[in-house]
Amino acid sequence: MTEKPDPAALSGIEQLRRAFHPDSPPVGIGQTMGFSLESVEEGRVVFVGTPGRAVYNPIGTVHGGYAATLLDSALGCAIHSTLAPGQAYSTAELKISYLRAMTEATGPVRAEGKALHVGRRIGFAEGRITDEAGRVYATASTTCVVFERT
Repeated sequence: MTEKPDPAALSGIEQLRRAFHPDSPPVGIGQTMGFSLESVEEGRVVFVGTPGRAVYNPIGTVHGGYAATLLDSALGCAIHSTLAPGQAYSTAELKISYLRAMTEATGPVRAEGKALHVGRRIGFAEGRITDEAGRVYATASTTCVVFERT
């Protein structure tokens, strides 16, 4: 049996590629919310999902928390993908603007996150959710605190 390396010894992009490798078990929140990683490169991450009735709110549309979770994941992972071994991050602020409602008729959506700047202590990223026709449903920006793992 081969030993798994300590995640702290891997770069952020290596951690993400291992966590989302097709042979790895699904990662928690993606499994819960029904979305998965489409692509990851340094500073850019895309998650895809198809919202359905399981994530509806009482007014008959997809709950805003679905978009918030997709965007928080994409933006945070965009920053994560730039980290050096031994670094970690935590979201300090997430701002979301909802442009149009999603329903199960929306079909598959993509949440793309791009790191704008990641320094020694703070990282900034932005992103958006689009459907297959390119219509924008929500945009977001985040500020994350970058720190050394203990």
